[in-house]
Amino acid sequence: MKPLRVGLIGAGGISRVHADGWRALDADVTVFSQEGAEALAAEYGFAVAPDLEALLAACDLVDIVTSTTSHGPLAHAAIRAGKHVICEKPLAGTAAEAREIVTAARDAGVRLFPAHVVRFFPDYVALREQVVAGRIGEPAVLRFLRGGEAPRTGSWFHVEAEGGGIIRDQMIHDLDQALWIAGDVVRVYAVRSAPAADAIAPDAVTAHVVLTHASGAVSHVQGTWGPPGLQFRTSADLAGSRGTLSIDSTAYSPSRIELPGASASGGYLPPQTNVLSPYTAELRAFVAAIASGEDAAVTPVDGVRAVQLAEAAAASLITGQPVEVTLDPIETENAR
Repeated sequence: MKPLRVGLIGAGGISRVHADGWRALDADVTVFSQEGAEALAAEYGFAVAPDLEALLAACDLVDIVTSTTSHGPLAHAAIRAGKHVICEKPLAGTAAEAREIVTAARDAGVRLFPAHVVRFFPDYVALREQVVAGRIGEPAVLRFLRGGEAPRTGSWFHVEAEGGGIIRDQMIHDLDQALWIAGDVVRVYAVRSAPAADAIAPDAVTAHVVLTHASGAVSHVQGTWGPPGLQFRTSADLAGSRGTLSIDSTAYSPSRIELPGASASGGYLPPQTNVLSPYTAELRAFVAAIASGEDAAVTPVDGVRAVQLAEAAAASLITGQPVEVTLDPIETENAR
C-alpha cells in the first residue's frame, strides 16, 4: 500500500504537532511555507516544495497550518486541485468565508476537516459522552476556562484584522465545546479586559463570552493570554438537572508529552496529557474518514458554526450588547 501523500502548508509553531502526527502515521509529507520550510523538513525528513503549485502536484491531502487570513485562499486552491483539506481552526476569519470553503469542497467532491483538536482530547471526549448518556440530566450551566502564556509579541495572533485575537484564535476551542456538548446557541454576549476598539490586542488579555443555548442552558467561556511563564490550564465544569461533572488539567499530574517547539512558538500550546497525541488522533481520524466515506468527529459545518460564534462575540465586544444568532443547521456529510 502506498503511503498517504500529504502537503503541509505552514511551518510555524503548530506545524510541529501536525508533523509529529504525520510522521507517526508514516505519511509521505511535502512542506511549503513562506519561511521555515527547510528547517521543518530537515527536522522531520520531509520534502520541500518551492511553491504552492509544486506542493499540490505532490500530494493527495493538504494540511493548512498557517495564519487565519490565508486559510480561505489556500483551501480554495487545494480544492480546485481536487485535494482533500484539513484546515487548522478557525476555518476562516468570517462565517461567510467559511461557508464559501464548505460549498467549494462539497461541489468539488472533496473532504474538508476543520481541525478542532479539543474534540480529540480524551477528557473532553469523556465529558461529552457522560452528558450524552444522561449522567447529569439536562445541562444547565457550563463553564469553560482556558489560559496560558500569550503568543509571541508582535505576531499575527494579536492582530484582529489578520484573523487573530483571543476569542477567534484561542477561545474558539471552547466555543466549539459548548456547541458540541450543549447544542445550538441563540444569544452571545462578550466582554474583555482591553477596549474592543483596539486593532491590536494586548499581550495580556482576558475575555469572557456568555452563550445562551436554545435549550435554555448557559455557557460561560473564559480565555486568558497571560504573561510569560503562565502555566497553561484548561477546565470545564458542567451542572445539570441531576448532577455535575468537571475536569481540570491542573487537578492531577498525569504523564505527559511535551510539545516540540512550544517555548519557541510562544508557549501558548497546551501540554498533552496522554500517551497518544490528540493531534495524531485527530489526523488519524480524518484519514480514516476519507477512506471510509463516513463523517468525522468534526464536520465542515461545525467549523462554520464555531466561526459564527466568534464573529458574534466580536460584534458584542464592539456594541457592548448581546447579539442574537441563528447558527447554520447541523448536517452530516453523508446527508448531502
